[in-house]
Amino acid sequence: MLAPRLAYFAGVARHEHVTRAAHELGVPQSTLSRAMVRLEQDLGVTLFARKGRTVSLTPAGRTFLASAERALTEVERAAESVRADADPAAGRVAFGFLHTMGSETVPELIRAFRVDHPRVRFTLVQNYGEAMIERLRAGELDLCLTSPVPDAPDLVARRLDEQRLRLVVPDDHRLARRKRVRLVEAADETFVTLEPGYGLRRITDALCAEAGFKPRVAFEGEEIETLRGLVAAGLGVALLPPPTVARPDVVELTVTAPRAVREIGVAWLDGHPDTAPVAAFKRFLLSRRGHLRAG
Repeated sequence: MLAPRLAYFAGVARHEHVTRAAHELGVPQSTLSRAMVRLEQDLGVTLFARKGRTVSLTPAGRTFLASAERALTEVERAAESVRADADPAAGRVAFGFLHTMGSETVPELIRAFRVDHPRVRFTLVQNYGEAMIERLRAGELDLCLTSPVPDAPDLVARRLDEQRLRLVVPDDHRLARRKRVRLVEAADETFVTLEPGYGLRRITDALCAEAGFKPRVAFEGEEIETLRGLVAAGLGVALLPPPTVARPDVVELTVTAPRAVREIGVAWLDGHPDTAPVAAFKRFLLSRRGHLRAG
């Protein structure tokens, strides 16, 4: 209840005159006078010493003015910040995406988007799928590029593309001379996977179940390239998306059965209003269906 009166108070304190302050603020003098009386009543202190329409600050008034001016400055900074973020030409998009898309896919998307929107700014967040959905719900992200495509009543999600998964084995593995493999042929192998909660872990478990077995997991990690290194060291095999740069010490086999892919989609909060730059980037992402360069 105090906030609407702070600007009135600061104006009266600046002019030390109710009429001049009312003129500057564009409000009736009577409205301004009543607002100051109510402010003093709310605070329980006298802020002004009055002599006709001329006023001067009491010691309590001077103390309150310093804090009120800081508060008004912060409010104006906040207003400028949100106006800047919503600016159609130079606003901000908070965009989350999977770690595996950080080296090529996302930089290419942003480069292509900024051909027509060169001044739009991005706050980029790399994380695993569930963590990004949490940040989306918390209002920290506008959009996220994730896998699997989420299915939740409070979210809107659209499939954009799919990424083929390959069975990665050491270069001296019994299957290393093959180009293609059925996943059931790895049923007796030790697997290295991402930790539970990661989308790729859920997909790995589901594909193995579809192939008729439960994977024996020896190592769990948080980074796909770390898993690829564990495979190279002979510590297991893994179902992984293609690497940015091929490693000479592993072999990546096409899985013919079951169909080993992970769907990539974009998600946002249902009913959440978009700023102009977010709406533009959302339209751009949806226009790239089937051409995401997801690997």
